[in-house]
Amino acid sequence: MKRIAQISLQAIVFGLALAFVMVWFRPTLLPIGQPEPKRANVLSYADAVSHTAPSVVSIYTRTLVSEPLIGDDADPLFQRMYRDRQVVRPRNGLGSGVIVSEDGLILTTAHVINGVDNIFIALFDGSVAEARVVGTDPGTDLAVLKVDLDGLPVAEFDTQSAHRPGDVVLAIGNAFGLNHTVTAGIISATGRGDLNLTAFEDFIQTDAAINSGNSGGALINPNGQVIGINSASLSQDMGAQGISFAISARLATDVFKQIVEYGSVRRGWLGANVIDPPLVVLQGEDQPRGVQVAQIYRGGPAWNAGLRPGDILLSADGSAVGTARQFTLLIADQPPGSEIELLAVRNGQRFSTSVKLIQQPPLPG
Repeated sequence: MKRIAQISLQAIVFGLALAFVMVWFRPTLLPIGQPEPKRANVLSYADAVSHTAPSVVSIYTRTLVSEPLIGDDADPLFQRMYRDRQVVRPRNGLGSGVIVSEDGLILTTAHVINGVDNIFIALFDGSVAEARVVGTDPGTDLAVLKVDLDGLPVAEFDTQSAHRPGDVVLAIGNAFGLNHTVTAGIISATGRGDLNLTAFEDFIQTDAAINSGNSGGALINPNGQVIGINSASLSQDMGAQGISFAISARLATDVFKQIVEYGSVRRGWLGANVIDPPLVVLQGEDQPRGVQVAQIYRGGPAWNAGLRPGDILLSADGSAVGTARQFTLLIADQPPGSEIELLAVRNGQRFSTSVKLIQQPPLPG
């Protein structure tokens, strides 16, 4: 019995040795299955688009304008005969909007509907309705329209999330009259200002294409939530590519609520223009940079509080002052009649003063 066990063990050892040698010279003999090829992880934003697209409308405007009957390149004889003749022609415009309430309130950009005679809204289902203007805000280039319809699909806004450069976004709008066109990109930057597009700027910069007719449409995240109202793009004539801007949802919804409630936007006004100083040297270390008063309106709140051009504003109600854009938005967010305690410095000497804000004068529309 012992002899049989010994012979079996030797056979097993010999078999393993032979298998090892064969595999060494012919590794393909190994019975190891080949791994399955990896499949591409294809992402789709169709759910996000289908969630929001029904609440995005196409805007068509018409304006009657008077133009000379004869152009400058016409025959001189016809120019002499008809130089004073005018002809009235319709001028058409395009834009987009976002439905904010079931009873027909729509948020869009003001430049889409400024100075037009007729506004028509095309809904996702193809129906068309005429709209009227509820109110506009030149300070942010936003406007609210109203159509006499009920049960409309309402967009979901995200005003709380902290958006970051690199986040995926999609733009939905009436690009060149191609309604509900969707383009995709990423957030390039947030909190953009100093673009001289509007008086109060809080833009999301994106490389998602925003073409003519997209203005007023929705910039959404992959969850289908509106994070901005598409506004403008830098022209390719300037050599720009992929530089577009959307008004942040936080600012847009705040303006919307005030227009609906008051007919206009109530903003605090300091009566002064501030800038980011190129270089400010303050006494002591660890002092905030602040903003510099560049212009004072005589008789305005800042003037009455003792502020003068050249003063550096360090804090407002105990909070350090950031950039000039941030400070301007902070003041505008305060209701008229609010009092703000400012810490300022003049010629190296600090002083405090209390400013009572008033309603901002109307901006040109």
